[in-house]
Amino acid sequence: MIRPILVVTAVAAERDAVLAGLPSGHLGITVIAAGVGPAAAAAGTARALALAEASGHPYRTVISAGVAGGFPGRAAVGATVLASRSRQADLGADSPDGFLPLERLGLGSAAVAADPVVLAALRVALPDAITGEVLTVATVTGTAERAAALASAHPAAVAEAMEGYGVACAAAAAGTAFGELRIISNPIGPRDRSAWRLTEALAGLTTAAAAAL
Repeated sequence: MIRPILVVTAVAAERDAVLAGLPSGHLGITVIAAGVGPAAAAAGTARALALAEASGHPYRTVISAGVAGGFPGRAAVGATVLASRSRQADLGADSPDGFLPLERLGLGSAAVAADPVVLAALRVALPDAITGEVLTVATVTGTAERAAALASAHPAAVAEAMEGYGVACAAAAAGTAFGELRIISNPIGPRDRSAWRLTEALAGLTTAAAAAL
């Protein structure tokens, strides 16, 4: 990946986990916690990109990083996931025939593909990672029915998070290469906090950052 690199997380715990994996000084790498959800992620990323460009030192690569829910049978708890594309799964319209994504409405695309060079570099650095679509949602899935519907509608999806598409849109607008890296902390489905492994996932994020960045 080409430096300088901007790594965008949602919350401080994810930011600190990434920073813990970087060498002292981590020249050419900035890590920020932009907030939870696609809107906060897009706004925070866009601001960081604009400030860097105005200073004469624009970022060349943007990575959305953090924990995520994994689709059972596709990405187990503890797995490292790389996005082939980041897709906003709940951006569209409801209808009597079901959910209609932007593509069906003729309003463009709700997906941004990862930069092939960035994705290739991440796959070399993280050879055990699972590659597939990472869904971005504004409301985390909490029922078996919703999980099944998403899995059926998105057969290439391996994980669900809340920021990737927002970061990707900001990167695309700035002409900056984009990638998304996630560690699976919980299975997607009925909301059961006792099944979450946040501490382990954050430790995995540190390990992944050390290898990839």
